[in-house]
Amino acid sequence: MAQQTSSQVASTFLGEQRAYDSWMESLALPIHRGYYVEDLRTLDLGYWAERECKTAFLQLAGQEGVTESRVSEIPPGTTLPPVRFAMDEVVYVVEGRGLTSVWRGGAKDPQTFEWQKHSLFLLPRNTTFQLSNASGQERVLLLQYNYLPLAMALNPDPRFFFDNPYETDGAAAGDGDFYEPAKAVQTMGPRGARNVWYGNFFPDMRAWDKLDPFKGRGAGGHVVWIQFPDSPVYSHMSVFPARTYKKAHRHGPGVVIVIPSGEGFSVMWKEGEDKVFIPWHEASVFVPPDQWFHQHFNVGRAPGRYLALHAPRFLNRSEYVANMSRNQIEYPDEDPWIRETFASELAKRGLESIMPEQAYADRDFEWDYEEDK
Repeated sequence: MAQQTSSQVASTFLGEQRAYDSWMESLALPIHRGYYVEDLRTLDLGYWAERECKTAFLQLAGQEGVTESRVSEIPPGTTLPPVRFAMDEVVYVVEGRGLTSVWRGGAKDPQTFEWQKHSLFLLPRNTTFQLSNASGQERVLLLQYNYLPLAMALNPDPRFFFDNPYETDGAAAGDGDFYEPAKAVQTMGPRGARNVWYGNFFPDMRAWDKLDPFKGRGAGGHVVWIQFPDSPVYSHMSVFPARTYKKAHRHGPGVVIVIPSGEGFSVMWKEGEDKVFIPWHEASVFVPPDQWFHQHFNVGRAPGRYLALHAPRFLNRSEYVANMSRNQIEYPDEDPWIRETFASELAKRGLESIMPEQAYADRDFEWDYEEDK
């Protein structure tokens, strides 16, 4: 099938098929489906002539017509053609190092910043951006995330999103020190005060250590909430100790989870149905389906990290209800299979759990945090 440019494809609904799916399939690029991708670094990619790079789309079960994720490869020493896009796009660097230039309007007066492996940054809506590989020997591999499927459910013509001349005002325009270092801002939420890291560029998510205790979710874990200025998308990264696991919880669709570091597995299930086992390590990706419980287990010898790229907030309100018992399973109430499987996976590696017995007996048990002392 011949590849088509975005401006040549004005998708319409075809029976049950979504407009976004019609557009994506018209590109004749690999589309990876299922529940997870164990390693983005070994993913099969195809050549996207319009973007002059190899690409593959991820359509994992939990994306559900809400969010897009795709993997793009930039060859050594290559600068890709400019792209203009009408929505915010979040980029996580899986491999390599490079440069991004972002500018508004017809005059090319860009802001340019450098990034490396494990960087996270935002490409603001209604701007033009250009990506370059700064290495002459190694490729760049990027995970790119946006909410194009949701938007195309309202306007099925892709030209509106790729050929739109509208200019953005305010924080989303990319003016000023748009890519200055992120800043900590304390906010109040349903679970009390928390620090939100507010900005558009995070140099190394694997090394990021400005974290708050994530009380209530178990395992003595920590979290950083990430807000991109004037953007409907947001993120968070959780870090939790080796040989522990977090409580099962559920929320809305479209949350793409990528692993910066660690070794473990996750389990996902629809209430009352069989569980899906997902092994993970650096560069693994999975997406919990809408209202499926999911639970994360660290079976390595070092802390594990997972970075969650969130869909617009209104799709994930279940994470913020006052009655958490609807959407979280406490350790004393979990299926015995959970604890048994965790012990079995640790044993395969010559390890044992350090989960405290009290956690299984007391629903109000909470880990001690150094920050509280």
